[in-house]
Parts: sequence; C-alpha cells; structure tokens
Amino acid sequence: MAVCDVLNTRAEKVGEIELNDLLFGVEVNTGILHEVVCMQRANRRSGNACTKTRGEVSGGGAKPWRQKGTGRARSGSRTSPLWRGGGTVFGPKPRDYSYTMPKKVKRLALKMAMSARHQEGNLVIVDAFELQQVKTKDFVGIMKNFQFENCLIITGDVDEKVSLSARNVVGFKVLPVAGLNVYDILKHSKLMLVQTSLAKIEERLMA
Repeated sequence: MAVCDVLNTRAEKVGEIELNDLLFGVEVNTGILHEVVCMQRANRRSGNACTKTRGEVSGGGAKPWRQKGTGRARSGSRTSPLWRGGGTVFGPKPRDYSYTMPKKVKRLALKMAMSARHQEGNLVIVDAFELQQVKTKDFVGIMKNFQFENCLIITGDVDEKVSLSARNVVGFKVLPVAGLNVYDILKHSKLMLVQTSLAKIEERLMA
C-alpha cells in the first residue's frame, strides 16, 4: 500500500496514512473516464426547446367565419398551423438526454480518477477541515496555506459551514462522499480528502 502524508489546515505534516491500492493504485484508462464524463454531462442537460401544438395554443374555440358564402377559404380554428400565431406541426418538445452505465464501470472510473490525482501528486489528505462559522475569508486563508488555486474538497458528511464558505470562491468546490463524482475530480486539478472520508469512500466503492 502507498503511504501518504496527513496534513493539518496549516499545511503541516501531522502523520501518515496507508492508501488502499484498490482505490488509489488503479491503472488509468482515459477511454473509460471519457465515457463516464460524457454520461454525467448528458445527465445534467435539460431539454428546454418547446413549441405549442394547435391543441395547446390558446383560443380557437369559435369558427372564424361561416363555412360558405364569404369567398374566403374554409377555416375551423385560429390555432391552425397555417395561420400566424397558430400551432406548430411536429415542433420540438423537451427531451431527456440522460442515460446510464453499469455500476461497476462508474465505480471503476471513480477509482481511476482518484488514482490519477494520487499518481500526479495532486492528492492531499487533511486530518480535519472545520470552520467555526460561515466565513469565506477563513476558507480562502486555509487554501492559501496549501497554495491551491483550484481544488475539490471531499468531507465525510455534509458540512454546511465549509460548503457555504466555499460556494462563492471560484475554482473550489466542497462535496460529501455521497456526491463524489468523476467529472468534478477531473475538473479540479487538486483533490483534498478529509481523513474521515476515506473509510466512507472505501465503503462506497468496495461494497
């Protein structure tokens, strides 16, 4: 097993920890990572193109004019697609772009993404990450200790003080273990794991 330093929020070494090779020593396959990222981005898409059919356009309850004797073409409704302001024939409707992949592939991609950050030397383990209050300045100060400009921070559970303090800081994101995903790991150049999250990550990916 690989050994990684454990740091505190002042970027000082306070210990060491062994990393599970099944999570942080996996051979990286960029093809699998690409497929999972494409799936995640597709699942986040919202199909918002929408047109109204003649049945959805308001009005059209009364016949515009009588059937015969006016000299004009027969017409039964103002919502006809032939009329200005009428409905659209075969127009776009909101669609679902999402699709899924096997759980084993998604878990493998997560292991690969974390392994890639570890192999690059961009994985940091901290003993704890706590803030006394919601304050962006305190969060920025901790990140300056590590000299990070871009980082994904994974906490064991939802920590509102940390996540709210980080939400307005460009380049940083805080997620619980339940929200850990391939896209965000690859999007951020650094990966910071709170020590308490390691057991939960192992429980999630090794189950």
